[in-house]
Amino acid sequence: MTGTRSRRRARTSAGTEAGLRTGAGSVWSRDFGLFFAARAAARLGDTMLPVALAAGLLEHGYGAGAVGLAMAASTASFAGLVVFGGVIADRFSTRRLMIGADLVRVVTQSLAAVMFFTGHVLLWQLCAIGFVNGVASAVFQPGVASTVPRLSADVQGANGAIRIAESVAQLAGPAVAGLLVGFASPGGVFAAHAGTYAVSALCLLLLRLPPLSPDALAATGRGMRAFRADLVQGWREFRSRSWLWGVIAIWGLYMIAVSGPTTPLVATEVVQHHGPRAYGLINSALGGGTVVGGLLALRLRPRRMLRAGAFSLFLFFGFPGAVGLGLGVPAVAAGAALAGAGLSFWSVMWATTVQTQVPSDVLNRIHAYDVAGSLAMMPVGQAIAGPAADALGASHVLLVSAATSLVVVVFLLAVPAIRGLVRADANPAPALAPGP
Repeated sequence: MTGTRSRRRARTSAGTEAGLRTGAGSVWSRDFGLFFAARAAARLGDTMLPVALAAGLLEHGYGAGAVGLAMAASTASFAGLVVFGGVIADRFSTRRLMIGADLVRVVTQSLAAVMFFTGHVLLWQLCAIGFVNGVASAVFQPGVASTVPRLSADVQGANGAIRIAESVAQLAGPAVAGLLVGFASPGGVFAAHAGTYAVSALCLLLLRLPPLSPDALAATGRGMRAFRADLVQGWREFRSRSWLWGVIAIWGLYMIAVSGPTTPLVATEVVQHHGPRAYGLINSALGGGTVVGGLLALRLRPRRMLRAGAFSLFLFFGFPGAVGLGLGVPAVAAGAALAGAGLSFWSVMWATTVQTQVPSDVLNRIHAYDVAGSLAMMPVGQAIAGPAADALGASHVLLVSAATSLVVVVFLLAVPAIRGLVRADANPAPALAPGP
């Protein structure tokens, strides 16, 4: 118990120091720039993949079900193994694990490119490649959370900058993939995707991370002897923070009733009533909104970050609501832009809270539980969207999703541990005051 308290005091002190050095100047450095470039490149490639899979499989005679199966292979392995990836990341060098995961995906996506270039495309092989990619992502992702606080004194600003880069990549990726499919072939997209992972690996290779804290250093390099003990410890640390598991439990409702149904039903309704170009415009508005939300997260420094982030989620209501009410494309695009801004601002507030409130020696495991818990309910929401739309009508389901998005915010604000959590750097310690 004493060790845990000392870790928390050390973490709070580190967060206080970080808070005294906020601003754009404390975000950017050589090493953060490399990490920023790595995340932007990888995200660009990831957003190109759905276009390549859909175009490539349809071109070779497969249907929409095959596309979904190929994507599900990656998602399933990632969701099932990311918690174990968090334990591994807390035991070994996260930078080396991330580089290794990137290099694995360079190989797998290069193999996929060869398959499409040669015309020998088999669904089971693509599913196997997707499964391996999901495993690599499960090893890679937990290290992202612990790397940001080690690279930037301004954790919130760093998360905001990364969020903006990912949003821009999300806008550009499908367009770039469409051009490559049109001028080359789906194999060209997979080759480019492999290239983005190579860029990410190179940037991470050049990265110089500061030394780990003594507690985090003590947790590394112990092999696999206490793997189960570390897994249990991670669960105990997760369970001991009511604000953490409270948000993830409520977010499960959001995934099932809001995000899960909204994504496929909005696509179906908009394309059927307004055409694919309108859907592309609405997606662009959504992406533009996420950029705005990231910019706001760079500027605003709320004392209670989760409360501020929860209020921003009120903005999501207009997106499924506008489609459910049958409004025109301009209204839906406006709702999408507001939804993107709200979600982006929330994501920065949430990521920064986790990274500054959780001790560094268990951060990878906690982040893995966060990702697994958040992701697990998304397929459930997507699976029930179709039957619910058949039974009630897509418009009614979207209106229910819109209403539930408001209920989720009320739930978040109703939990004292969530709405009252004060940012780690909110009260500067007197010992850190400047001398004469």
